[in-house]
Amino acid sequence: MKKMLVSIVLGLVGVAGQAAAQQPQATPPAQPQAQPAQPQGQTGAAQNKTIKDPAEYNAYVGAVQQADPAAKISGLEAFLTQYPNSVMKADALETLMAAYQQTGNAAKMADAANRLLAVDPNNVKALALMAYTDKANQKWQDAQQHSIAGLQAIDKMTKPDGVSDAEFQKQKTQLSALLNSIAGFSSLQLKDNANAQKYLRAAVEANPNSLEDVYPLAVSYLTSTPENDVDGLFFIARAASLPQDPKGKDQITKFGHSKYVKYHGSEEGSNELLAQAASTPMPPPGFTIKQYIPPTPAEQAADLVKSKDPKDMSFAEWELVLSVGKPEDADKVWTFLKGKSLQFAQALVLKAEPNKLELAASQDDIDAKRADVMLEMTAAIPARLMPKEGSTIDFEGTPVSYEPNPFVMTMNKGALLTKAAPATHKPPVHHKPSAQ
Repeated sequence: MKKMLVSIVLGLVGVAGQAAAQQPQATPPAQPQAQPAQPQGQTGAAQNKTIKDPAEYNAYVGAVQQADPAAKISGLEAFLTQYPNSVMKADALETLMAAYQQTGNAAKMADAANRLLAVDPNNVKALALMAYTDKANQKWQDAQQHSIAGLQAIDKMTKPDGVSDAEFQKQKTQLSALLNSIAGFSSLQLKDNANAQKYLRAAVEANPNSLEDVYPLAVSYLTSTPENDVDGLFFIARAASLPQDPKGKDQITKFGHSKYVKYHGSEEGSNELLAQAASTPMPPPGFTIKQYIPPTPAEQAADLVKSKDPKDMSFAEWELVLSVGKPEDADKVWTFLKGKSLQFAQALVLKAEPNKLELAASQDDIDAKRADVMLEMTAAIPARLMPKEGSTIDFEGTPVSYEPNPFVMTMNKGALLTKAAPATHKPPVHHKPSAQ
């Protein structure tokens, strides 16, 4: 990106020197008509610039005519020192910026850009170069500010002499794409996902084959609050299709697949999305992906009653139906349970009294240490058999009533079961289906 950015941004700068070099020599003081070219980054209406002092004119033209970048730098720095208020100051700084770039002196190039911005705050080329430099140095706030300022100034640029309308429009379009890329990526680093999406989307529309724009755009959608999964899933699939090293491609594909399955509920259609994104740069009109909506606890209870007979359900499943199921589903389960002697294994003792035990029978309530069974004993428990709180027991009881929320089932005719007489009814004790 750096090579492309510098070549595009500074592509106009050389025109200033060429135009100035073609100007006639300074005329006598009585006829000071020498008029170097309009500055390339100047905003607003075009305005002619006339150097009235022949010595100043000669110093300027002599500097910009130098073919050797080092000689050009020397001449321009001398010109700017001798004529700090010259009408050609902005032009000289633009050409100086380009000359420093030619010598590979990034620090001096940035310094010239900053000096230029002090004279012309809306100079797009200087703003673009500063934005790129800020991005390279991970100065995200500065990169965002410079790139957004550059985008705002593009429409005010005036066309340099010697550049066709078509070429000038092409250069503006390229500058816009680069500035959108920097603004979007910097915004993403600042966790400003709204601006990241705005600017990166514009960058991708300009260059849909740019992995360094497509992938961050996908991330900005998939990590926003709330997430924009549909656009995010399209662009992560698009990113997976772009040329890159195999390891990176595999990582992006796996990341996109996990996000797709989470959103859609299965991998059905994921391969078709990859194929579509590989051949279609942007989401087509009406593009969507069906979102998986997990069933509510009430829907889970209804499905459970349809698929299982109450005699085959676990205690946790009875609890689910009785606490959130439709009345007819709860009645079906309760009709089976009420007055029926049942035996259970591995219930957690939360509170123990001779005639009453408070127990947790489902795994959820065991984990939460919350009583979901009140067991009234047939006879007082002997002291030697009294279970300790925190221990587990096997027991027998007959359901007589329940409260749906919070769920508690009351049983009577309670009795402890010994190891010699294990529970004959051991419905599996596991987690209740949970709302998602």
